[in-house]
Amino acid sequence: MNVGYNIYVMNNFKSILFLIIVLVIVIIVGYWAFVTIEPGNVNIERQRRTELEETNQKLEEEVQQLKRELQIIKEKESVEEELEKEKPPTISTTSLKYQTLIDSLQKLIDDNISMKEKSSGSRVGTVQTFLNTYNNITKKVDNDYGAGTKKDIANFQGAIGLAVDGEAGSSTFLKMIEWLKKQ
Repeated sequence: MNVGYNIYVMNNFKSILFLIIVLVIVIIVGYWAFVTIEPGNVNIERQRRTELEETNQKLEEEVQQLKRELQIIKEKESVEEELEKEKPPTISTTSLKYQTLIDSLQKLIDDNISMKEKSSGSRVGTVQTFLNTYNNITKKVDNDYGAGTKKDIANFQGAIGLAVDGEAGSSTFLKMIEWLKKQ
């Protein structure tokens, strides 16, 4: 009986030890779950913060790009100012008959304007005014670069030795100014 009782006690001891180990494991897993599990809004806030950080990074890169572009523009303006200082003095504005028209054409050159058929606006009107003066006619200045204006420009370009394309750009405007200054 002593042996049977010992086996019974031993089996109970093993069972109790097994239950204690299982209970300790359950407690450890439960504690781990309690400590590591976070509310849903914390995870959502973490994702939102990550998205905001990525957006912030993109915006910082864009700001840096814009700063580089601004620096290039400032450098270009500085060079243009230096070139402007080096320009020779111009002829007195009071001595030229067509000074207002010359100034308008010069502004087209300075603004790097090009015109072709279907262009419109007061700048086209400046070119049409010149063409009226050049051709000694009084066509309506309608501020519309149509087929007639294109033809008149092509005729002017051919007469002064420019490539004839019917489009008005800096070289054509420069020749217009030269012609007006001779009048």
